[in-house]
Amino acid sequence: MNTPAKVRIEVTRDIATCLALRRVVFIEEQGVSEADERDDLDDAAVHLLAWVDGRAVGSARLLTKGATGKIGRVCVLQDQRGTGLGAALIGAAVEEFRGMAGIEVVKLGAQTHAIAFYEKLGFVAFGPEYDDAGIPHRDMMIDL
Repeated sequence: MNTPAKVRIEVTRDIATCLALRRVVFIEEQGVSEADERDDLDDAAVHLLAWVDGRAVGSARLLTKGATGKIGRVCVLQDQRGTGLGAALIGAAVEEFRGMAGIEVVKLGAQTHAIAFYEKLGFVAFGPEYDDAGIPHRDMMIDL
């Protein structure tokens, strides 16, 4: 997998664009209800936005609790999947947490079909499988 040549991933305050990407991926493609996709954590989060050739194509949400960073709401538009963009987005999220004082571990809730993807990036699955918005997930973590 090669990351697209003109990819840019940055911290953003453009939550509206992140929400629009999440709507396409989670609500329209995966059938997640808007009530399950939206919560009250967006304003407290750090958001990453991925751009390819000037077009927003992916996002992730970063939250902290104590010494733990949590990556969530990771989405990549369908035409960019398999290009390495998702791996670049997760890598950028981990690096963002590395720059935060006191963060020792990064966790995420992986859709079970994506566990192997995250394992290739160094994450380890733990705990039982659980349902999140009708989609099977497992928690995963990586030590910083």
